[in-house]
Amino acid sequence: MPDGQSEKTENEAMPMPPQAPTGPAFAYFDQDEEAKALGLFEILSEDSSYDPANTARFDKALSLDLYRGMLLTRLMDKQFMALQRQGVLGFYAETLGQEAAGIGSAAALSSQDWLVPALREHGAGLYRGMDFGNFVAQLFGNANDVTRGRQMPLHPSDPATRYVNMSSCIATQLPHAMGIAMGIQIAGDGSEVCMGYMGDGATSEAEFHVAMNFAGVRKAPVVMVCQNNQWAISTPGTGQTASETIAVKGLGYGIESLRADGNDILAVYEVSKYAVEKARRGDGPTFIELLTYRVSAHTSSDDPSRYRDESVTKVWRTKRDPLVRMRVFLEKNGWLSEADFEAMVTQIEAMVRKSVEKQRDVTMPPLSSLIQDVFQTPWWRLEEQLATLEAIVD
Repeated sequence: MPDGQSEKTENEAMPMPPQAPTGPAFAYFDQDEEAKALGLFEILSEDSSYDPANTARFDKALSLDLYRGMLLTRLMDKQFMALQRQGVLGFYAETLGQEAAGIGSAAALSSQDWLVPALREHGAGLYRGMDFGNFVAQLFGNANDVTRGRQMPLHPSDPATRYVNMSSCIATQLPHAMGIAMGIQIAGDGSEVCMGYMGDGATSEAEFHVAMNFAGVRKAPVVMVCQNNQWAISTPGTGQTASETIAVKGLGYGIESLRADGNDILAVYEVSKYAVEKARRGDGPTFIELLTYRVSAHTSSDDPSRYRDESVTKVWRTKRDPLVRMRVFLEKNGWLSEADFEAMVTQIEAMVRKSVEKQRDVTMPPLSSLIQDVFQTPWWRLEEQLATLEAIVD
């Protein structure tokens, strides 16, 4: 794929399977509200076994599309973490072990929908069409970066695909997601949905409760997705809440709350599709908890071995890997051979390397960019300050 081409371009015209979801697993959606919030929806089990009656919706094209999105996320994360350790990038945060949660949920959105990310949704943004070259430029903060180098690495923004710039301040994005949904509602178009993401730690913040309360009261077209990776940096889930699940929190706000195995991309897709279609019909918001695990460190600045039992991490890394689970599904259906897999890996790794080579030598944004995008037209005081700075630099 040419450098800078949207990762999703070749898949944009791919029709979604028309079948409605069927199978024994979907009895989950017929339960009462509390049972859904306390339960766990699953299609692909931990050992990759499944009931074919539950997977009729997933044809070869969609299944490979989902898998490739996860594989791209994992392979690029590996390369970018290596570059960070070499001092080429200043900061990075992997999605290792959580790829299914991001890709599966974003796959339920349409091109006109909004995605408001937390920390680990960059793969989801690329899946939806974020330009890969622009994403890499943002990691370097160079002159090609649409945010002009003003954000730390891994804070991409892509107006073309309605991927909103993330904030490192936990949960502050949730009222923004709610605000976008309210704007959609006021416009009365009815064709758009906003999906807002958070980690489990965000549910302990005031902004979470503000956003959920407004969502419940306004019945806005928003889907709130919690990637419960069980660690808010070094704080375990037991230190976040006394409730039995994260999902059950949504019930107090009058919001239907679902809970799914976040390492099962088929289950993630189904609960997300259910919630997105519901919001698009005008039937109100949904809160989704995706149970997963942060296999890697919180960021490149973190050492998780200092605060958690890494033998637990090993179980999630080796026995609950979402990519392994989905690959077995593809192989059982005859949709992915070893040669196909190797070709996919080679193509993705080459795309990442090419883009890095292109972006790493691009110059930094000019000093004059500091006063751009502050006001529509820079006023005299900013121009005066810029002239003083330029004289000092010279």
